[in-house]
Amino acid sequence: MDIRLESVGHRYGGVEVVRDISLEIPSGRIVCIVGPSGCGKSTLLRLLGGLERPAQGSILQVGEPPEGCLNPLTYVFQDFALLPWRTVAGNVSLPLEEHDLGTDLRREIIDDVLARTKLTDFARALPRQLSGGMKQRVAIARALAVNPAVMLMDEPLSALDSQTRELLMDDLVALWTRRPFTAVYVTHNLAEAVRLGHSIVVLSRRPGRVREIVTIDTPLAGREPGDPGLEARQQHLWRLMRDEARAADAELLDG
Repeated sequence: MDIRLESVGHRYGGVEVVRDISLEIPSGRIVCIVGPSGCGKSTLLRLLGGLERPAQGSILQVGEPPEGCLNPLTYVFQDFALLPWRTVAGNVSLPLEEHDLGTDLRREIIDDVLARTKLTDFARALPRQLSGGMKQRVAIARALAVNPAVMLMDEPLSALDSQTRELLMDDLVALWTRRPFTAVYVTHNLAEAVRLGHSIVVLSRRPGRVREIVTIDTPLAGREPGDPGLEARQQHLWRLMRDEARAADAELLDG
């Protein structure tokens, strides 16, 4: 299932947040969204997820969800959003419980996503027993459990230290390589964007508009830190954003 945005705009009261955004989210690809602070990245994700209706334009779901899809759209949040009294397996099970699945099928799904996210040995652990990186793996496993058409990922690695962030990026690449999924990935981190994105949508400062869409053809599994081509793309993204990022920060300070 693809997602198509056509001339989407949105505002909160008298503040216009995003303006005239048109783009495609193709099935089986990771689309990263970057831009200055306050440019509407998270708002755009909320619109994609149906948490809010756009003030202008339309968001269309084109085609059929994948076979076995239980929720077409699902979120992965920055703060993990785990239930502290539930085990790892219990947190992964949560979105399955609203569906009429037999016990055996539910257990099969949970075992599969725990194995894919390297969490099998931690199935009975509670969130307080896990590191930040492990907690985010649980959140990703929970999202994958419903076999979504599109994962909406809002700064999923920003709360982690740099070493853990690198490990989680490796994990996401391995997950996608074994079984491609579709994701819209919002981030402030340009290194994450060039490591994980098949395409990178650069938004202007508020009201956010599409300045440029940068495509990276290098296979995800072939991208390594320090790669000159990726570093050049990262520098290009920063050149696009630098002046507007400074202006956006000044606006936030003035506000």
